[in-house]
Amino acid sequence: MRIAVIGGTGPFGSALAARLHSAGDSVAIGSRDPERAAAAAAELGIEGGRNEAIVRGVDLAVLAVKAGAALETATTLPLESPLLSVASELGFPAGDPRSLAERVAELVQVPVAAGLHSLAAGKLADEPPDEDALVCGDDGDAKALALELAAKLVAGRAVDAGPLRSARALEAMTTVLIAVNRRYKAHVGLRVTGLA
Repeated sequence: MRIAVIGGTGPFGSALAARLHSAGDSVAIGSRDPERAAAAAAELGIEGGRNEAIVRGVDLAVLAVKAGAALETATTLPLESPLLSVASELGFPAGDPRSLAERVAELVQVPVAAGLHSLAAGKLADEPPDEDALVCGDDGDAKALALELAAKLVAGRAVDAGPLRSARALEAMTTVLIAVNRRYKAHVGLRVTGLA
């Protein structure tokens, strides 16, 4: 699979790109600053460039920028392929009940899936964590690509978590996991039990 990681110079984006590259995928990382992307990509042995350039000709683009930049960044991308939104707004914002992924979907002309919210960048840098990765979306093909990507990241399963509106719960789960990690000084993840 050919994958563009938008915001690939950040902790999660670079860890994701490294893991996918080691799994045999063709990966490019992007940044607003093409020189920064090229330098980070050179360290990983992959392609790097401006966000707008790396999304051309890929099978799946991953929006891995910080939550505060996700909406603005999404509007600048000349997307041709499905988009996987992995960012989470920490906390439970008042007013708009929609997830960040749902808001991104309203701004772009390609199908959007959401997922990987329970995976920590630090865990991706090591061996695949013994957890499951949850993905949701309304478009079957986009979700299938996102699930294929997710399966390469974890020792557990890539789990279909339903329609895109489920991203509301997945994104909120990030806040819960951070609170648990702080409370117990741990690095917890998620496992869904009872699946065949």
